[in-house]
Amino acid sequence: MVRNAASPVRWPDLSPRVRELFRRAAEIALNPSAEWIERLHAAALGGERMRAVTEDPVLEAATRRANLANLLHWAAANVHNPGRRVPANVSNEVLEAARDLVRRGLDESGLDAYRTAQSVAWRRWMEICFDLTRDPAELHALLDVSALSIATFVEDTINAVSERMRDERAELRRGTHAERRAVVTLLLEGAPISRARAEAQLGYGLTGPHTALILWSTATTASDQLGAAADAVMRASGAAHRLTVVASAASLWVWLPVGTAPGVDELTDALAALPDIRVALGRPGPNVEGFRRSHLDAAATQRMLTRLTSPRQVARYEDVQLVALLTAEPSQADEFLTATLGDLCHADPDTQETVATYVREQCNTTRTAERLYTHRNTVLRRLARADELLPRPLAENVVDVAAALEVLRWRGMR
Repeated sequence: MVRNAASPVRWPDLSPRVRELFRRAAEIALNPSAEWIERLHAAALGGERMRAVTEDPVLEAATRRANLANLLHWAAANVHNPGRRVPANVSNEVLEAARDLVRRGLDESGLDAYRTAQSVAWRRWMEICFDLTRDPAELHALLDVSALSIATFVEDTINAVSERMRDERAELRRGTHAERRAVVTLLLEGAPISRARAEAQLGYGLTGPHTALILWSTATTASDQLGAAADAVMRASGAAHRLTVVASAASLWVWLPVGTAPGVDELTDALAALPDIRVALGRPGPNVEGFRRSHLDAAATQRMLTRLTSPRQVARYEDVQLVALLTAEPSQADEFLTATLGDLCHADPDTQETVATYVREQCNTTRTAERLYTHRNTVLRRLARADELLPRPLAENVVDVAAALEVLRWRGMR
């Protein structure tokens, strides 16, 4: 037995045969299937303690990247040095996720995902080991050192990341960000903080109208383009100033003192040079309650866009409110689409768009033809085709069909 210099953990010596089995198993673990990775994320992000993470798409995405990075780090280390103690993972993916937790005012409980992921990884690792050997002595030695290796790696990583989180928290306390973030949190939670005190600490007036936005990057690393995107949004709105809070390494919370939000097309044009940036807008509202409600609207819009993996770059809450409600539970949304649209779900875009336009034009075929720049007979043929595809005739189910087609639109499927 040898003692690792990093801690008093005693590490077993392995025979060449067990080391080779460990190496082969690690090579297999380096190529996990997409289905297994989803099971890993589902387990790691489940539970009440992870709710604050899963309610924020940017935090959830960062945690997913960190979990996968931990798995690949451990497996790769064991390909090169099978059965040896694996150094803590302090890669960019892991540290960025930790910084995001701190910037959102969360503590080390967000690292519970690492321990939960450990149990899923262990079950998969045992399956791999049993596929490689059925020799009892080999399995005993292999699984014994594997359990020690995985548990030690996870705890070493959590300890290292926790230390970095403490450093990040101390750094934030020395700046204005923590104060601004704390005040905004109080306002969003409806805490009894005076308007005058909040305005003084934020440097932002809370009387009058507000439009809240959330800007985030879909790139795998933090984007330097967020500030440029916030500037572009402010110019498009005509606002003279804004309040900005750094929510994470890849997202900003922004408030503009305007009662009319800039249009979606206008914002999309303004962000044309920043394709990785997404923007969710809340409804404008007055005073402190408008400040709060507009942000909650923007957060709901962001969650919907992320949940549907929507290709849209910009979305307003008033445009997605119904879709957000319908898709809050993804499995139920899929059932609703299938039951409502049937084969129309997979119809050609022209037929789907004709039905959607027909409903918007109050079931008037002449106006539908004018809106689509096509002949009225073409509209009639497409509507007849839609009736063949729908489980129920369109005339009997207009509202549900329109809602289902709107879900498809935001999913980028029509």
